[in-house]
Amino acid sequence: MIAKSIPNLFTIGNLFLGVLSIILAFNDRADGAALLVIIAMLLDGLDGRVARALGVQSEFGKELDSLSDVISFGVAPAFIMYQAAFSTDVSEALAWIVTAIFPICGALRLARFNVIEGIPGYFIGLPIPAAGGVLATLALFNHDLNVYLLLIATLALSFLMVSNIKYPNFKKLGLPRAAVWAIPLVVAAAVVLAFLFPRAIPRFILGLLLLYALWGLKKNVDSLVGRRRKKRARDEKPRSKHSA
Repeated sequence: MIAKSIPNLFTIGNLFLGVLSIILAFNDRADGAALLVIIAMLLDGLDGRVARALGVQSEFGKELDSLSDVISFGVAPAFIMYQAAFSTDVSEALAWIVTAIFPICGALRLARFNVIEGIPGYFIGLPIPAAGGVLATLALFNHDLNVYLLLIATLALSFLMVSNIKYPNFKKLGLPRAAVWAIPLVVAAAVVLAFLFPRAIPRFILGLLLLYALWGLKKNVDSLVGRRRKKRARDEKPRSKHSA
């Protein structure tokens, strides 16, 4: 019974941090809010691995994970960006609409993930934790980037979540059962590092997540260009035979 509850504790921790992140955002503490989203990403990456290591996967855990992700990586990052950049620098209507679009697309992305069988080894659409991580950390650069660039970035991330672009799925990387005991130490170390380096860690995470988002986009563009070239080559063969 206790073993079955352990993965759900990580998921609830993810949800708890998401709610705290929203509270911090509305108290104009975007730095702290973004750090909580990053830590929530770590917990989100661990709950499924722990469940598989202990052999206690369940539909309940899957649904709880999706509901938590909507809050921690959909609503929380959107509010962080709204409070940090949109609330004062753009019209209210535009700010509200763009802020709402992000978690809506995140919810659609999760719903599709839960009901449609994907491609082995890949996610279809940018995973919401990656999109939320980018948005939350990108909000910290609101003084360095034009607000309309941030608006475009928010809409682009929203589109990538509901797109058919393939992204590598690293969730299948297993966790040995014997290593489960060390996970609290890993989480504690990550929390300490996050608060010791509150500016460096978000920048580092933003760089990694942007590379992931752009890599998936590039691979799909390359694949599309390759298919068009092959089609063009097939179309040209009959013409060359006819001219001969």
